[in-house]
Amino acid sequence: MKDLITGAEALMRSLEHQGVTTIFGYPGGSIMPVFDALYDHQNILNHILVRHEQGAAHAAQGYARVSGDVGVC
Repeated sequence: MKDLITGAEALMRSLEHQGVTTIFGYPGGSIMPVFDALYDHQNILNHILVRHEQGAAHAAQGYARVSGDVGVC
C-alpha cells in the first residue's frame, strides 16, 4: 500500500522537484497546513515572510526578474 500524503506535502515535494528554493508568503487561516509542511522542508525551501498578500506577489515577480528563477507566492 502506498503512503498517503497531504496536499500540502504534495505541494512541497512538487516545488522541490521543480527546483524551487525560495517562496514568498503570508501565513494565516486556510494556508496553515502549507506552512506546517514547509517546516519539514526548511533545509531546502527558503520562506520569505511578507506583510501583505499583494506584497508576496510583487516580491515573487521581482525575484523572478532579477534571479531568472521561478517566483513562487
